[in-house]
Amino acid sequence: MISTLEKEITFRFLKARKKDGFLNVISIFSFIGISLGVAVLIIVMSVMNGFRTELINKIVGFNAHITVKPYEKSLDYKNFRNNKLELISESLILSNSSEAIVIREQNSKGVLLRGYLNKDFSKLKLINNNNFFGNKNLEKNSISIGRELSFNLDLEVGDNITIMSSSGIETIIGNLPKQNTFTVESIYESGLADFDNNIIFLNLNLLEEFSNLSKNDRNLEIYLKKPHDIQNQKNIVKNIFSDDFVFSWADMNKSLFSALKVERNVMFIILSLIIIVAAFNIISGLTILVKNKTKEIAILKSIGVLNNSIIKIFFLVGMIIGSTATFFGILIGVTFSYYVENIREFISSTFDLTLFPEEIYFLSTMPSEINISSIILISICSIFITTLVSIFPAMKASKLDPIKSLKYE
Repeated sequence: MISTLEKEITFRFLKARKKDGFLNVISIFSFIGISLGVAVLIIVMSVMNGFRTELINKIVGFNAHITVKPYEKSLDYKNFRNNKLELISESLILSNSSEAIVIREQNSKGVLLRGYLNKDFSKLKLINNNNFFGNKNLEKNSISIGRELSFNLDLEVGDNITIMSSSGIETIIGNLPKQNTFTVESIYESGLADFDNNIIFLNLNLLEEFSNLSKNDRNLEIYLKKPHDIQNQKNIVKNIFSDDFVFSWADMNKSLFSALKVERNVMFIILSLIIIVAAFNIISGLTILVKNKTKEIAILKSIGVLNNSIIKIFFLVGMIIGSTATFFGILIGVTFSYYVENIREFISSTFDLTLFPEEIYFLSTMPSEINISSIILISICSIFITTLVSIFPAMKASKLDPIKSLKYE
């Protein structure tokens, strides 16, 4: 327990006095350093969490949550009515895909063709948003292209383009690639430039005819009610489709999210060093405080104040500086994280800078996700470090000899 005397002496030592000018400067810089360290750590963690969440939402919004691909035999359609599958799934959609080359005047580009039945295409979340323009039906010889591809090839809704299939057709002069003219019925925008520039949607039956694919090659795309709980639901699907290859959106982007996780952890460690360096200023400040308060410590000891009380007093001084700096840093960090996009827009417009280019980071806005558990972890680490570094000066203060201290005063 902390006595009333210990509290009063602690707060007296925290008060600034003119003769303690240099000591006050050290205390102020310790406070600022810890606050900035905590604030920067919260801001970086919030932005990285937001970036990861936004990227997951974009990828999950474009790709199926779980895909079932047959090995040799076609999918068993009886499994589609499995009770466990109906419990976890929101919709089941058949699809197929192949590679092709788009030819537009003097330009050509390799693309991925993805086929859906007309009734299934309208179920995609990608189609049901404000960034979709055109007809939601995939009729014969109609296609849907991404915004980036429409920009690159100068295409609009209603334009015609030629697509050359990767499969060929036998003629008297040999094997020639299939070629057909398609009409752009709609333009979609996923928010990921890589997808928008490389994937074209068309009718599933037309794709299979155009690319010499069999109906036995069709994949099952499963859209889940809770897509973020992916691993457990993937195991359920694997048990249902035991003879087929089952993979999820997380498997398709494993390296990307592993890299993001490693980067986030490394940033946490590096930015924690800011707090550690600032915390060492507390040692300097408390050591000087002990030196300046030699007379007061000697008087306290001479009137019967125990060594444990001296330790508590100086320990509390360091802990109060560290704790208040931590909470002030949390306030700054949370506020900055909440308004980070507004701040980015202000800096970009004021100084004419592009701080978050969409073509590099995949996203048009700077995301931020304030995670309570991350803030608690950062706070605990900061307070623990500042508390730890307060022990040495407190122990040193308790070991002062009152007779020698008063002798030279």
